[in-house]
Amino acid sequence: MTETLTGRATHSGELIDVVVSGDVIERVEARPGDGSDVPWLLPGLVDLQVNGWAGHDVNGPQVTADEVIALVRALAASGTTTVVPTVITATQEEILTSLRAITAARHQDAQTRAAIPFVHIEGPHISAQDGPRGVHPAQEVRGVDRGEFEQWQQAAEGLVGIVTLSPHHEGAPDYIRSLVADGVIAAIGHTHASPEEIRAAVAAGASMSTHLGNGAHGQITRHPNYIWTQLDEDALTACFIADGHHLPADTLRVMLRAKGLDNSVLVSDSVALGGQEPGEYRTPVGGRVVLDANGRLSEYGTPFLAGAACALHTGVRTCVQDLGLSLADAVRLATVNPGRFTGQRGVLAPGQRADLVLLDDQLAIQRVLAGGRDALG
Repeated sequence: MTETLTGRATHSGELIDVVVSGDVIERVEARPGDGSDVPWLLPGLVDLQVNGWAGHDVNGPQVTADEVIALVRALAASGTTTVVPTVITATQEEILTSLRAITAARHQDAQTRAAIPFVHIEGPHISAQDGPRGVHPAQEVRGVDRGEFEQWQQAAEGLVGIVTLSPHHEGAPDYIRSLVADGVIAAIGHTHASPEEIRAAVAAGASMSTHLGNGAHGQITRHPNYIWTQLDEDALTACFIADGHHLPADTLRVMLRAKGLDNSVLVSDSVALGGQEPGEYRTPVGGRVVLDANGRLSEYGTPFLAGAACALHTGVRTCVQDLGLSLADAVRLATVNPGRFTGQRGVLAPGQRADLVLLDDQLAIQRVLAGGRDALG
């Protein structure tokens, strides 16, 4: 089946027709006319860090393939059509259970297989200190272990593509070199590492910062510190959570200026409570939490965040409405830039998978195609 979607290109505001044939973009053509009443047309969003959404989670001892498939469907409805499931610090058996469920889901469902290019393991080789550890369980934090990684890859059939770690651990540079040699992205995050340890990690091949500015102490040395060093390292692509809660607008704006838009990526880091009704909940990770109407998820009775509860689409809107970025730049941070790590996804071009999003002038989602199929039901 062939369909033509008409919209405004985010980089120019000009009208374009995107011709979809089956699950592939067949043509992208300029179209004359006034586009003032036509929605914005952009590629599906690419999220490199997703723990869960809409009640579905890839973590926990009970995760199944059906849960992962449902997560992919729910995220597509929010505009995220490329999903990197993120498995956090846990026992080795729990991590393996999650990896097996994700792998089984890709085998069972073609849409899930197309949406998930690889898996992100966030931990368990992170900082055990309060602050940098975030809500990861302290009792499961442990040092780097190549044998553990090989068990992950066996369970995932080679699907592990990003590993987040803190380079303060003994043997971290050698571990990073081994990951990179296997084609895996080594990301620095949840760390209290010294600037020297961070630079050693970069020299070993680390190429990404996981949600930079978060997973950090409430107070740090003015300079030097692990945030400045990661901002300074051009070899590190920085991922940012732009939900309006994890980073104040002025902080994120300055970080984007320092790192540069070409070297920056938006992620959601969303958890299962994302997209749920506001209220008080109890979660396996984080315990008693409160989700407010603005999407802020906090530890009960404290001002501390207990995870992210907004989809990647919210990050795009926040960058435009709160930071003053152009729509083209905000969309680039959530499509083309992360797409470089997932086989050049997030691009409107012939031959690409037909993952498309239509937004109105308030940047609300009007329609989503995931592999040429309507994702909104």
